Amino acid sequence: MKNVKKYDRQIGRKTLTALCFVLPFFLLYTLFVIWPVIQGFYVSLHRWSLMGRGEFRGLRNYVRFLQDDIFWSSLGNTILYTAINVPTAVLAALVCALLANRPTRLQKYFRVCYYLPNVLSVTVISYMARLMASPYQGFISTLLRSLGLMQPGREIMWLMEVPLIWTVINTISVWWALGFSMMLFISAMQDIPIQVYEAADIDGAGRARQLFNITLPLLAPTLYLVVMLKLIGSFRIFGQVFLITGGGPGRLTMPLVQYIYEAAFSRNDMGYASAMSYAFFIILVGFTILQLRIQKWREDA
Repeated sequence: MKNVKKYDRQIGRKTLTALCFVLPFFLLYTLFVIWPVIQGFYVSLHRWSLMGRGEFRGLRNYVRFLQDDIFWSSLGNTILYTAINVPTAVLAALVCALLANRPTRLQKYFRVCYYLPNVLSVTVISYMARLMASPYQGFISTLLRSLGLMQPGREIMWLMEVPLIWTVINTISVWWALGFSMMLFISAMQDIPIQVYEAADIDGAGRARQLFNITLPLLAPTLYLVVMLKLIGSFRIFGQVFLITGGGPGRLTMPLVQYIYEAAFSRNDMGYASAMSYAFFIILVGFTILQLRIQKWREDA
């Protein structure tokens, strides 16, 4: 009986110690994450400005964005960018990881070069893109003329035509965020036992066969993770478009996050912006669940 009571006291002390470690994080998480989410939903039910709460609107803010053509066009722009950026970024990160993982003397140099853009801010990379894509004096135009690929007197307006604008934004975004995804792939590659490749060499498998039959299948969990992170990150695009094009020409490149930002701070309509934010959150949750379901289905197959 004494041993049981002593054991219960030990369990109680360990539980109390664990709670003491968890409680500070839980309090901060509640204060800075959970409470803003609750408060944001409350704001979405009202006519709310920067000056404070107005009349109660119920679900009218949610019905409003369903009838808002700009909301749907900005959502379409976001989906278009995501459809372009995710496969491009994942493929580029995988190729760079394969190159940077090769056992050469320049291995560390390649890894640093590929990762270096990731430390730059979105402001820096956006202004770099604007300067490089500017007409007449920009780096791209100058390079094309020097290579004889563009005739003198002819100019490509990279930031005025919609397909070209998305090309510039996607290219600079892929280059900027390449390093993090690449390091995830490299970390996963280093966990693959070297004995597997040695056995494949003995069986006569070439480099291409090892890549498609060993490396890529064993990278599948990391691939799903990178795709999900890129999917969420692409849907949240704002800084590049806002600084490079401002959503123009017109609203042809405006993403959903920029429209939410303008509704909140340009039109002073916090309630409507909060309602659109929750719709945006539900869309992201839906895509995440779909990605996890696909991953589970492939693992069970």
